[in-house]
Order: sequence, then C-alpha cells, then structure tokens
Amino acid sequence: MNVIIGSAPDSWGVWFPSDDKQTPWKRFLDEVADAGYEWIELGPYGYLPTNLDILRGELEKRDLKVSGTFAMEHIEDPKAWPELERQVLGAGEMLQALGAKYLILIDGIYSDLVTGESLLPAELGEEGWTRLIETTNRVADIAANQFGLQMVFHPHAETHVEYEDQIERFLQETDPEKVGICLDTGHHAYRGGDPVSFMRKHHERIPYLHLKSVDLEIREKVQSENIPLATAVSMDMFVEPAMGAVDFEAFRDVLQEVNFQGMATVEQDMYPAPFDKPFPIAKRTRNYLREIGIG
Repeated sequence: MNVIIGSAPDSWGVWFPSDDKQTPWKRFLDEVADAGYEWIELGPYGYLPTNLDILRGELEKRDLKVSGTFAMEHIEDPKAWPELERQVLGAGEMLQALGAKYLILIDGIYSDLVTGESLLPAELGEEGWTRLIETTNRVADIAANQFGLQMVFHPHAETHVEYEDQIERFLQETDPEKVGICLDTGHHAYRGGDPVSFMRKHHERIPYLHLKSVDLEIREKVQSENIPLATAVSMDMFVEPAMGAVDFEAFRDVLQEVNFQGMATVEQDMYPAPFDKPFPIAKRTRNYLREIGIG
C-alpha cells in the first residue's frame, strides 16, 4: 500500500472562511508543517489566500503540497446551485494550478453549524434524492472535464448521506467511473457504521480518506439526548485516532489487504478550538499513524 498522509484546517478548528475564533492562517501553515505533515487540504474557500501567487509562495516556504479541498452546499436544492458552482469553479482553478488531484463534495448540513438548530428535514424524498444524484454527477463532470480532478463525495454527519444504508444507495446510483468516496472514519463511526468493514467492502470506490475517531461515551450521550453535531463537536466528540472507538490497527490491515493507494487526511473536527490546542494533537496523531504503519 501507499498511503499519503496530510492534514487540514479542520484539525485546527477551522470551519469558516473568516472567524475570530479560528487559528490565523499563517499559524495553521506553520504548525501543520512543524507537526510533520507535507500535504494539506485548503479548507473553506477563502480561509487561505485565494491569490495563487501568494498561496504558492507560502506553501513553498514550508515545503507543503495540496491534496484537495471541498465544496459544500445543499446539493439537492436547485436554488443552491449558483453558490455550489461558484465554490466548485473557484476551488477547481486553485487545485489545478497547485497540482492537486481531488475535489471533495459535501452535502449541506441540515442543522445550523453554530446553534445546532434544525434547518431542513433529516431525510430527502425521492425527488430531492434524484436531484442530489444528478447534481453530484454534474459536479464530477465539471471537476474532471474542466480541471482534471477526481471528485470524491464525503458522507457527512447531519447531511442527507450519513448512514451506511444511505451511502450504499448513493454508491449504487452513481457512476463509479466519475464518483469516488471520501471515507471519513470518524463520521462513519459517529453514525454507527463500521469503517473497517466498509473500507474492505468498497475500497475500489474509496481513493481518499479522512482519519479521526469518536469518543464512545460522548456518542452515546449525543444519541440518547439527540444533541446536534455542532454541540457534539464542541464536546470533543471527535478524538485523535489513538484514543477513540475506531480500530485503526484493523483499519491499517485492511489498507494493506486491498493495497490502498491514495490520500489520507487527518481531519479531526474541533470548533471552536483554543489556539494552543491543535498543534500537540496533530503532532501526536502524525507520530501514531507512522508508528502503526499508516503513511
């Protein structure tokens, strides 16, 4: 296997293009390099400089390379298409120019990321599901044809593709030649799935990973009390791989078994995060993955 390890602004508590609660972007770049990572995602469009010359210079100073970034919007909503298209085109241009290979597509969250208030029904009807599939294929075509990128869809907690049965249906109804999956081990476990067996079953569709784990006690509390994702994250629901419920040694064995060749981005949701919190976690995680033979 050949696992390329990276990290992302999300592991520094970055959810939005601009927010005073978030680590300044230069500090993120300094710390992600100092923690031992050579690859990063760009994070929310606008968090890192969108001027390519500036961004390229900042990356080169730290010997950092870019694996990809995400576009996130309510895929099933036709009214959201202009904003999704803006993100896809903006991200696509930057990724192509920086030599990245992946565009990550995420459905919009059905709750408020700050308050946790429910914004939309948790499940789609047939019409909405059909639009989600059609729009996913449309984004995949743009990514491939205009920018030479592989689009990977990220099943995500509190979106319309979050549980294993929903992901299975999504896989059945999308074109494997166009649409891959970004398997997030933490989000998968958060919704009761087993990322180890899922990876074994669907590895041919999974060229890209997000690595993190979940705290089982907090997950049980979240489920029993119907606590929204934003609140769960602030409660430290997501934890570093060495400390949570996901069996990363078994996951490593599956990666070896299927001869995984792809990206694995450490992406531990933590918002808001005190500025001094992320760096030691990132460093420990990088060392742990190296010790168990992942990257």
